[in-house]
Amino acid sequence: MATIPPKAKPAAPPPLPFKWQFAAGGIAGVAEILVMYPLDVVKTRFQLQVGKSAADGGYTSISDCVKKIVAQEGVGRLYRGILPPILVEAPKRAIKFAANEQYSALYKKLFNVEQMTQPLSILTGMSAGASEAFVVVSFDLVKIRLQDKASAGKYKGTLDAIIKIAREEGPMAFFNGLEATIWRHAMWSAGYFGVIHGVRKSLPEAETHSGQLLRNFIAGSIGGTVGTMMNTPFDVVKTRIQNQPPGGTKYNWALPSVATVAREEGIRALYKGFAPKVLRLGPGGGILLVMFDQVSSFVRKNIL
Repeated sequence: MATIPPKAKPAAPPPLPFKWQFAAGGIAGVAEILVMYPLDVVKTRFQLQVGKSAADGGYTSISDCVKKIVAQEGVGRLYRGILPPILVEAPKRAIKFAANEQYSALYKKLFNVEQMTQPLSILTGMSAGASEAFVVVSFDLVKIRLQDKASAGKYKGTLDAIIKIAREEGPMAFFNGLEATIWRHAMWSAGYFGVIHGVRKSLPEAETHSGQLLRNFIAGSIGGTVGTMMNTPFDVVKTRIQNQPPGGTKYNWALPSVATVAREEGIRALYKGFAPKVLRLGPGGGILLVMFDQVSSFVRKNIL
């Protein structure tokens, strides 16, 4: 009796041209931020909160933070500062995915391998994240200043914040925290793309379109969660560096700042804002991957 040979795995689709990788990453990034942005505001509030208890008006949980923001500042405050990330989100996510594709091709050629491996996925993720940081840093600084409750009366909006920062602190202030931003993005992208590679290999191949969407969402969500676990300490110190007043020197380089926070506030302080951050970037990582693959499939089918 003849045996039926196992079904061959479908070949991976060829990479898109760079401009379409850029477009797919940009669309994916904007979709994710529109859905998840309020959690980013909550995360920043927790990261900037030092030594405050509930009795002092401090935030004790995600729901407590959201309630206090809405009650004291209005619903719109949950979206304060969204313009800078919206403006940068398209190039930021586009660079993340496009650079990852480009670094993948580069490293496969450099190491003379045909298929991506887990170590290569981690290396390409770190490289893509470091590249992304140079684009993000200035927009992130403006966003953090707008999200901080203490600066609510200082800046009227995004343009006003940019003008005042440039006038009062100089144009180089927009690059405060660059080194910490590189650490943050390199760590997140290493965890994200490295885990996606491993999870996709572990999950069974999808046989339907909806199955493929679910598979990508699971892989992206797990990748986003692991990336968040790896990069949160650097995110905390980056926020502190970018929000300290002109001339402040308490928080400077990333690793000494990590040591300062751990020494003065305890190790747990390095994970301030972790819950809203992981709630955003876990599912957000799934949304990113699904949207990127969906847009890429649309481009291959209808445009190329």
